[in-house]
Amino acid sequence: MHQLTLAEIARGLADKKFSSEELTKVLLARITQLDPQLNSFISLTEELALEQAKAADVRRANGESGALLGAPIAHKDLFCTQGIRTSCGSKMLDNFKAPYDATVVSELAAAGTVTLGKTNMDEFAMGSANESSWYGAVKNPWNLEHVPGGSSGGSAAAVAARLLPAATATDTGGSIRQPAAFTNLTGLKPTYGRVSRWGMIAYASSLDQGGPLARTAEDCAILLQGMAGFDPNDSTSIDEPVPDYAAGLNGSLQGLRIGVPKEYFGAGLDPRIADLIQNSIKELQKLGAVIKEISLPNMQHAIPAYYVIAPAEASSNLSRFDGVRFGHRCADPKNLEDLYKRSRGEGFGPEVQRRIMVGAYALSAGYYDAYYLKAQKIRRLVKNDFMTAFNEVDIILGPTTPNPAWKLGAKNSDPVAAYLEDVYTITANLAGLPGLSMPAGFVDGLPVGVQLLAPYFQEGRLLNVAHQYQLNTDWHTRTPTGF
Repeated sequence: MHQLTLAEIARGLADKKFSSEELTKVLLARITQLDPQLNSFISLTEELALEQAKAADVRRANGESGALLGAPIAHKDLFCTQGIRTSCGSKMLDNFKAPYDATVVSELAAAGTVTLGKTNMDEFAMGSANESSWYGAVKNPWNLEHVPGGSSGGSAAAVAARLLPAATATDTGGSIRQPAAFTNLTGLKPTYGRVSRWGMIAYASSLDQGGPLARTAEDCAILLQGMAGFDPNDSTSIDEPVPDYAAGLNGSLQGLRIGVPKEYFGAGLDPRIADLIQNSIKELQKLGAVIKEISLPNMQHAIPAYYVIAPAEASSNLSRFDGVRFGHRCADPKNLEDLYKRSRGEGFGPEVQRRIMVGAYALSAGYYDAYYLKAQKIRRLVKNDFMTAFNEVDIILGPTTPNPAWKLGAKNSDPVAAYLEDVYTITANLAGLPGLSMPAGFVDGLPVGVQLLAPYFQEGRLLNVAHQYQLNTDWHTRTPTGF
């Protein structure tokens, strides 16, 4: 049963081939057996899962239906879950049990999903490798000596290893799409405002967006259906109708205009990945797509702009963690200043401390105009490039990452080298656009992803293209050895 996709689980439950409770027990046993190799979970919620599975079976017996009713998933450990530890991968929140559910959690629970646990992540979502977690690094199931990507590496590793069919994740600069590429999954970052951020602990508020990680575009469509929608509790949520994503998967790609930016194929891209991207382009051409070269001239400025804006917002968001109201508190503080300094120094890891300091500096008097304001102007230029491009094409295609997953610890001494791996993904966050990564092949036995970007609220178009591509390729069906 662990090899079933979300769509197959929905059909199996509807046909009474198995119950949600039976499936949940199988997956919980599998997590207990295999996760020690991966470290993809921070918390397992067996009692809650079995309770939700039994309730879903009762609902089905009473005539209810739904693609998510009885489907097992896990949540990235920055979505608040009532009465369950929500740690953000940090010592700072190791003892924090949220008093409420995030909107994403409550909406998916209402749809009948079964929560198996909370997945590991880079501390406060800051990282591209899932090595900054206080609970230890997550391993890539395709090669346990390599990173799974970050910050949603726990969700990605768990789904890739067939511990569960799908999981929630978040994307601030590529944290859904990059781990999807590194672990042979399909991952979707929706348009900013499409999925509620209420109850999603913030890293950078103008960039963060929740989304699904799964093995197929079809599964991402099913999970996104339960996540998307307007939320009055979230001031950045946009009141835009949510289409039936699954119903739009089978549209023809005949005449679809695909833009390929010339800036994507520079010196930093592994030539083997470039070849796989060209193969993907040929597959889409066979399905009727039309390819056009385009330009995104301000892409070169995106990384420096992002690494000013994101740390600046992080320094503001994380100022609340001071050892007073909740979270880690140092022992025997001498005074209030000592309480703040030691609680934050002990509670935050090196990467979080680094980004808080960079952000505070960029926002300080005398430097705000030189750094933060200038970065926001570059952000507008990046967005304008996309708007110009989408006047000519329907979607934009390119690599998700410039290289395959690197070895654990390989970039720990050079944070900037890790930051540069986000070069293709961060532009979508700066512009607020939807983006999707789908499996496109392997380099040295490690998965590679192709990225698709679309205009605002065109998640359905991305899912349609990815689904048609997956009907004609089999990369997404490959399973890591041993799992």
